[in-house]
This record gives sequence, C-alpha cells and structure tokens, in this order.
Amino acid sequence: MADNEIKRLPPQSLEAEQSVLGAILIDESAILKVLELLRPEDFYRPEHREIMKAIFALTTENVPIDMVSVIDKLKSEGKLDAVGGATYIAQITASVPNAANVEYYAKIVKTKALLRELISAGAEISELGFNESMDVDEILNIAEQKIFNISQRKTQSFFVKVKEFLKEHFEEIENRYKRKVGISGISSGFTSLDKLTSGFQNSDLIIIAARPSIGKTSLALNITTHIAIKEEMPVGFFSLEMSKEQLVERMLSAQAKVDMMRIKTGFLRDEDWPKLTEAYSALSEAPIFIDDSPDLTLNDIRTKSRRLKIEGHAAIIFVDYLQLIRSEQKIENRVLEISQITRGLKNLARELDIPIVVLSQLSRAVEKREDKKPMLSDLRESGSIEQDADVVIFLHVPDEERRDEIELIVAKQRNGPQGSVHMQFFPEYTKFGETAEGM
Repeated sequence: MADNEIKRLPPQSLEAEQSVLGAILIDESAILKVLELLRPEDFYRPEHREIMKAIFALTTENVPIDMVSVIDKLKSEGKLDAVGGATYIAQITASVPNAANVEYYAKIVKTKALLRELISAGAEISELGFNESMDVDEILNIAEQKIFNISQRKTQSFFVKVKEFLKEHFEEIENRYKRKVGISGISSGFTSLDKLTSGFQNSDLIIIAARPSIGKTSLALNITTHIAIKEEMPVGFFSLEMSKEQLVERMLSAQAKVDMMRIKTGFLRDEDWPKLTEAYSALSEAPIFIDDSPDLTLNDIRTKSRRLKIEGHAAIIFVDYLQLIRSEQKIENRVLEISQITRGLKNLARELDIPIVVLSQLSRAVEKREDKKPMLSDLRESGSIEQDADVVIFLHVPDEERRDEIELIVAKQRNGPQGSVHMQFFPEYTKFGETAEGM
C-alpha cells in the first residue's frame, strides 16, 4: 500500500442503527426502552440522526409513532428526501421482524457513540496540548472533565424497580443487626457523636461550622486519622488554609499526645520520642491523601475528588474550608457564589456516593447576640448551606472561661435527630476527647 496512513472509519454499526429505528417504527412501545439510553446524536449516519430527531419530536408532541407519522413529520420539515425518502424508511421498517431485541441493538449504538466521543475528545485534548499559551493545569482539568463526562454518559442512572436493590439493602440491615455496632455509616471515632448521627453516610454533605479558632480543623483531623488508622479507610483532605506540613504536625501531636509547641520549637523531652515514633509509624501507613493547594475552585475539587475516587483512595473527603473555595465564574454576589459551591459539593457527594465533610466559618451575627449558641440562621449569610447540607454540626464554647469544653451541636440531620454532645478539647495536642457527659 502506497500510503503510510490508512484512513479509518469511526466506530459504527449501521445495522444496529437500522434495527433500533425499525423496531420503533413497527412497535411504538420500543421507544420507551431506548428513550433515556440514546440521543439522536448517538447515530452515526446523518439520515438516521434525522429520523431519530423526528421520532423524538413526535414523542414530545404525543403523536403516535409509526412509519406514516414519521414520513409525514420529515416531509413537513423538508427533510424526507435528505434521509432517503419514504422508500428508505419503508426499507428499515421491513428489515426488522419484531422489536424484542431493541435494547440490545440500542446498547450497540450507544457503545459505538461513546467510542466516537472518546476519539473526538482525544483529538481535542491533543490540540490543547499544542497550545503553549494555556496553563497546563487548565488543560488537565479540561481533559479530565471531557473524559469524565463521557464516562457519566455510560453510567447514566435510570428508574430502578425497588425489588432490584431491596434484597441487597435488606442484607445490609441484617448485617447491622448481627454486628450491633449502632452505626450504619463511617465512624467519627467519637462514640457519643456516632450514637447521634449513626456515622457519616454515603452521599451526604456534612457541614462542620464554628467561629474562628474554636477547633474545626483539629476536629476534622482527629476524625480523619481515626477513619484512616482505625477504620482502615482512605481519606481525601483538601486544605485551602494550612500547608500539609502544618497538618502533619497537628496529626503527630494529636496521635502521640505530645505538646504541639514542643514539636514546633524542638524542645522535646526524652519521653516524647517513643510516642512520636509510634505516631509516625501509624500515620505512615494511614491512607490519608492531602491536597494543600491554596486557591482551589469548585471544579478543581470536583476533578481531583473524581480522580481520587477512581484510584480507590476516597471513602470520605474533607474540605477545609468552604469560604476559601472559588467559583469558576466571576459572581459579584458572594452569597450566590457560596450557594453554587455548596450545591456543587452536594452533587459531588451524590455522584461519588461518599460523605463529603466541609468546614465552614459562621457569620459574625452569632457574636452580637447575648446567647452565642449557634443556630441554623447563622449560616444564611453563607448562601444555601442550610438547604444543601444533610447534616450541620456546630462547635460551641458554652463558657468563655473554660474554652477547653466544647459542645458539638447537631443542628440539622436530614435523616436523624438533632442533639448535642460534650467534648473536651486539649489545645496543646490539638486533640478532642469525650467527656463522661458527652458519652
């Protein structure tokens, strides 16, 4: 062969496309089996795309679908000759004996369409790679987004009959009964909190909110190390405020129960070293993944979380903290921007089917009240947090003279009770512990 390059046709199956269209034309109910699976754009042959568009239009108009109505629709739009005329439509109608296998043929059409989308995305990504004026991180984000969008098309969710998933869930209920651990989600490591929440549930957006310097990050890190070390589950941690080195020092201090200032200054005691060594060993093996990029957008968090999940490194994700996340679009109203971010994080929790725990600052309004106990209304200045969150937990210091006594207030729980637990905070170790009252 003279040419070094062989022009290849994109993936396609004209026979499967004809079979899908023919099945719909001889049995109107067949459209219901493929309506959510296929789009007109999934058909490779232009004529088939136009025929499918006509079928979709008739469905929207609630007009019976058969060979006559489709021909009439195409004729009224001036497209009948372009698709091969009434003769071609009659031909594909006659080529299918029955509509029994329409779903099978539709899946073939869908698979070929996804392969073509991958080829197209690959070409676009390749073109971006030659654009040296673009930031490489932006190119990577665009590339990942394109591929992920295609994968989402493949795993599109449809209505599922209860029977199809009830057995599996009933078995989970039986397992809970046998284990009698009292929680159905991921343990926080704090028995009193777990009793109230049943653990962190998949698909939930959990907000942990407080005024500055109450201990939000310390609590999140305590929970992170428990999940990774004791539960042996991978944790993703986005830190927009503190560096990974600062986080690691806090985790070492809490895990070893060695004074944070002694670690910072180097004035360690002989008895500190065995505890630090043991903590180092435990944390070294812990599946904790930290991203300390300081200027993340919602899309950055979405892209990185998807990657972490695909690689098997995310049973739960923490974000510290909400108000530091940027939106991709420039939005003048910060309340609307925060609303967009919280809605995006909730959607991400559902998409990845994992809990996402987001730390948040409380509005200053709480400081102006005589009773400084946080309320859900204190979140309202921060967009739609109250509406989007499944669980809202406040950190509250009831007595300013005893700032080591912290009350965790579960102010909202979509699928559980409200309540509060009392904790002891050891600031020298950045560690929380349970009090007898909290238990």
